[in-house]
Amino acid sequence: MPPHNSDAELCLEALEPYPRMSSHEIPARLVKLSVLDQSTAAKGRPESHAIAESLALARACDALGYHRYWVSEHHNNASIVGTAPEVLMAAIAATTQRIRVGSAGVMLPHYSALKVAEQFRVLEAIAPGRIDLGVGRAPGSDRLTAFALNPDAMSAADRFPQQVHELAAWVNGEPLPDEHPFARIGAHPSGPTAPQMWILGSSDYGARLAAHFGLPYAYAYFFSDGRGVEDALRLYRELYRPSARYPEPVATVCIWALAADTDAEARRLASSREYWRVGFERGLRTALVSPEEAHAYAHDAAGLELIERIRRKAFVGAADEVAQRLDAEAQRLDLDELVVVTWTFDPAARRRSYELLASAFGLAGGPRTEGAL
Repeated sequence: MPPHNSDAELCLEALEPYPRMSSHEIPARLVKLSVLDQSTAAKGRPESHAIAESLALARACDALGYHRYWVSEHHNNASIVGTAPEVLMAAIAATTQRIRVGSAGVMLPHYSALKVAEQFRVLEAIAPGRIDLGVGRAPGSDRLTAFALNPDAMSAADRFPQQVHELAAWVNGEPLPDEHPFARIGAHPSGPTAPQMWILGSSDYGARLAAHFGLPYAYAYFFSDGRGVEDALRLYRELYRPSARYPEPVATVCIWALAADTDAEARRLASSREYWRVGFERGLRTALVSPEEAHAYAHDAAGLELIERIRRKAFVGAADEVAQRLDAEAQRLDLDELVVVTWTFDPAARRRSYELLASAFGLAGGPRTEGAL
């Protein structure tokens, strides 16, 4: 983190609190909720605990009625320690009953498209009809790490559209064109169902590519606190070319949110991620600290300005208010599904957040609460 600042005026209490919703009710609509789990590490606990917590949360979200459970891929990162989504997915798929399980995503330029297709065909055999294959072009790491993963990583990124074309054919058991050099190659095991393939992105590039191939698209809203989401979704929908499996565009956003029993408790819990974000913007990749450690830290003026910007956009607060704001954002963006990512130092608080949102949205895992959306 940046050097400790002793100026008493530079404290979190001086900042504006998280915005509150107006008291009027937002009309109810059917919005599916899904999960993006980034397997975040916590200071003072072994990184391996983050993987065990991912497995436990997946089982809980399966019971709560969430639609999908996606896991991410990052490398050489002490903050986000999920390095092998396909391995973690196998464990989740084998220990859940109904929830879809997916990657958000596999960073395709690191790998052979055929090998990824084979991995996900195996996953589909483990959990037929429940597997999502989300792919992205970003390295999910620094340049040196990307080179260590694939010495041709830079040129491979330029081949991303070709890789997507090949991967989609192999995953769905469809032939490549006769003139293609890999036309005689298929991905096994075959079966009656196929993974649902998604393009992930945080820029216009992914939106255009997903539209070109007629694939579902997920925008990384949490990367930029929502900046650019309107343009990306508009481009995707305007340029969409219908495919046999997806005659209409299918879109969602991955959005950071944290709900608690009270607004004050949510703000306290969110301070761990605020502290992390200040360090992240300065090139640090550290494990989450406790809310108490985060709150005690005296940020400099630049850090406080960043935290204030985060709070203006963040979906943080008491459960009913967070649920209303999420629902309103889904309506504004014309989405029938949101993928929620939540970080807390204490895994019990993260699980509680997902429980509260499941109740507020009336998911199948539990009864709708009074005043639920």
